[in-house]
Amino acid sequence: MIVHLIDGTYELFRHFYGQRRFNNGQDKPFGAVVGVLNTVLEMIENGATHVGVATDHVIESFRNQLWPGYKTGDGIEPALLAQFHPLEDALAAMGVAVWPMIELEADDALASAAHSAAADEGVQKVCIWTPDKDLAQCVRGDHVVQVDRRTQKIRDAAGVREKFGVEPALIPDFLALVGDAADGYPGLEGIGLVSAARLLGRYGPLESFPPEA
Repeated sequence: MIVHLIDGTYELFRHFYGQRRFNNGQDKPFGAVVGVLNTVLEMIENGATHVGVATDHVIESFRNQLWPGYKTGDGIEPALLAQFHPLEDALAAMGVAVWPMIELEADDALASAAHSAAADEGVQKVCIWTPDKDLAQCVRGDHVVQVDRRTQKIRDAAGVREKFGVEPALIPDFLALVGDAADGYPGLEGIGLVSAARLLGRYGPLESFPPEA
């Protein structure tokens, strides 16, 4: 059994802005919803039997209290925001597991689902369908992998090491050092991708760093 976990928020954004480019800047009513549904239907037609989709309406979470500059839903277009609930309802009507996150993020649902599925002896592989680098921390060998639908790349643990220079488990530490503009935190001044990977390779998690590091 292969479990497919889909970042519904990413997919809705992708279809919303992708369709706008091909429609001369015009938004079709619920066009992004139809795009995501077609994507999921295609997966099912190609043999996917266990599919879950997480959404989060670009909410604020406890992370905004930890870091005031963390991303918020400010600036999200109403035409896009209005398509979340219809998407969730349509997916549920199809029999797809849907996790509409209210106080946490879609990433949290995907990470929890991946952890639970990976522990199931009946699960051969877990595929997390998102390019979000945050979810790279969930990759485990070739058992839990990350799939970028746009580039059709499958990233296992070796792929995470190749791309970031660190083990999947160190991705949170890596992003803390280099920052993540998409999530709204800057990282540490003077530390780039290479130096961050080198420091983590030498010392391990941030909690293990000596004061002089």
